[in-house]
Amino acid sequence: MDKTELARKIQALEGLSNEEKTALLELIRGHKKYGLVWEDKPEDIEERLREDLPVLVERNDEKVHPIISDNSEAPNHLIIEGDNLAALTELSYTHSGKIDVIYIDPPYNTGNTDRDGGFVYNDSFVGADDDYKHSLWLSFMAKRLKIAKQLLSKSGLMFISIGDHEMSQLVNLCKEIFLEPNYIETYIWVSTNRPDNSSPILRRNAEFVLCVARDAKAIKEFRGVVSATSGMPSLTKAKEKIKTITFPANCVRTSLPDGTYIAGVKDNGRNPQWELMADVIAKDGIFNTPVILKGHSYWATDKKIKEELAAGTEIWIKSESFVPYYLKTKESVNRPTKILPGDIVKDGLFANTELNAGIFHEKVFNNPKPSTLVQFLINFIPSKTVLDFFAGSGTTLHAVMQLNAEDGGNRTCILCTNNENGICENVTYERNKRVIEGYTKPNGDKVAGLTDNNLRYYRTEFLPRERSVKNMRELVQASTGLLCIKNDLYTEALFGGRKMNPKYARYFASHDSGCTRASAKQASASHSLARNVENNGQRMLVIYEEQAIPFIADIIKTMPDGEKIKVYVFSHGSYAYDDEFAEVADRVALCALPQAIYDAYKKVLPKRKPKFLVDDLVTEIEENEAAEAQGTIDFGVDETMEGGEE
Repeated sequence: MDKTELARKIQALEGLSNEEKTALLELIRGHKKYGLVWEDKPEDIEERLREDLPVLVERNDEKVHPIISDNSEAPNHLIIEGDNLAALTELSYTHSGKIDVIYIDPPYNTGNTDRDGGFVYNDSFVGADDDYKHSLWLSFMAKRLKIAKQLLSKSGLMFISIGDHEMSQLVNLCKEIFLEPNYIETYIWVSTNRPDNSSPILRRNAEFVLCVARDAKAIKEFRGVVSATSGMPSLTKAKEKIKTITFPANCVRTSLPDGTYIAGVKDNGRNPQWELMADVIAKDGIFNTPVILKGHSYWATDKKIKEELAAGTEIWIKSESFVPYYLKTKESVNRPTKILPGDIVKDGLFANTELNAGIFHEKVFNNPKPSTLVQFLINFIPSKTVLDFFAGSGTTLHAVMQLNAEDGGNRTCILCTNNENGICENVTYERNKRVIEGYTKPNGDKVAGLTDNNLRYYRTEFLPRERSVKNMRELVQASTGLLCIKNDLYTEALFGGRKMNPKYARYFASHDSGCTRASAKQASASHSLARNVENNGQRMLVIYEEQAIPFIADIIKTMPDGEKIKVYVFSHGSYAYDDEFAEVADRVALCALPQAIYDAYKKVLPKRKPKFLVDDLVTEIEENEAAEAQGTIDFGVDETMEGGEE
């Protein structure tokens, strides 16, 4: 079928309104030759995002407040309260291309209405008998996964826990969004070792963890089960060809008495045998001469021997048969298997004990995941930033902090969840507050706090999307939270020895810039004010009123050199007042606001209510047909969001 010709005929039809023509053209545009097809169902939050822009405001009240470590190097973890579609939109500005690992545990869409795997769409549970139950779920997930893909770094991974009800749909959806070569595996997690025996047919004891990559080719290897090598295997391998291998002097250990051992074929009572190619001398448990052996060895080259010796592998000759053995002192890594190792990742009973019994002493959350499972997944690849936008009870942050404590890492974690029934305040935040500060188990055992962590709590608020001057100014004023998160800078400082009037500008600097760190009591939505000394670390200046620019530029001239100051300045367009900063151009990196935010948001926000012409849709259909002819597919996501600044 020629879509373009059909589109032109629809456009030429008489008796149809523009809205009716647009609806018909939308049906043509949405036609797919292969893949998942579902009827899109608008969400309330999606409709709101057509008219409003999300921003982040930090909370600091009696119930929720920042938790600040005394360790100046502590990572800054974030909790974002609000609908995760809005949160992902916000992160499209702050973290595009910067997330290394995403783990999510979305609704399983079981059809239950008691929140045990149930799925809520527009404040209503989706029942098992709903004809659109899969369409609703796919609409919901697709919007979020498309943005999540753009947040991942080039070598980033995404893990999704899921049950039987939507597993097959999710695999196909991920292959469509991430492309099939980037689908890695659907792992099996044994969720219970005591499956329900009430059914005469099934005893379900497992769930799934789907793994996809932003670009599978960019991932070198997975880290799985790590263990120390045990035993002392022989280097003999009968199927290998006979090779001559040389071990340098003072590298081969032995159990033989001191003395000289003569070259020749050595009898070990069986075949194959080894031949000692030159006399050797043993002294104090080591051969102080080179040991040259000829036999069926699977170590083939001098390079391999050097690598093993450099890694600490020990070579042993135990007897006069001169059979060489090796003892690895380094850890070995077994890649993850399809069935995740139960002794490491644990099960649902462990998770319930960990959260409900251990931390809260009461049931606060149904079916949490064990932090050990999330730790294991996060550790597949090296990571700096981890995201969970179905945060639930906050397991992912708990896992990140525990993993940092165990391996000395400095990963940061971002959690996103709504506050339905107070879950974000009372469970997500409270759980991780207790993990940081320490808590007591029901038996009286005290669990030490993971104190080398900062935790900040932000709430999503909305501003009008219409680009009036008033709305633009309000957006810039409200964007400070986004900018602090984007630059990982939260400490407000003196600017050139001066206290800034927050009506005109605010200045933030890292601890390395000589700014005293805020105490937990001082930390707040407006942050703490610190003294200004030498500036060697990160610095950020937000200018709300353009008339302050000449004054600010003069101050920058007097400030000591250091890392460039990131200057975000209010502008009606994309001009960042480069001329006014010309004399200090080598000291600043300029960015015009709110244009940079608009540019990031427009790539992920739903389109505003139709104001476009039918001709626009015809053009789009023609462009899509041309792309199809070239073998490319448009999934509605702008690939230009890779990494980068604005």
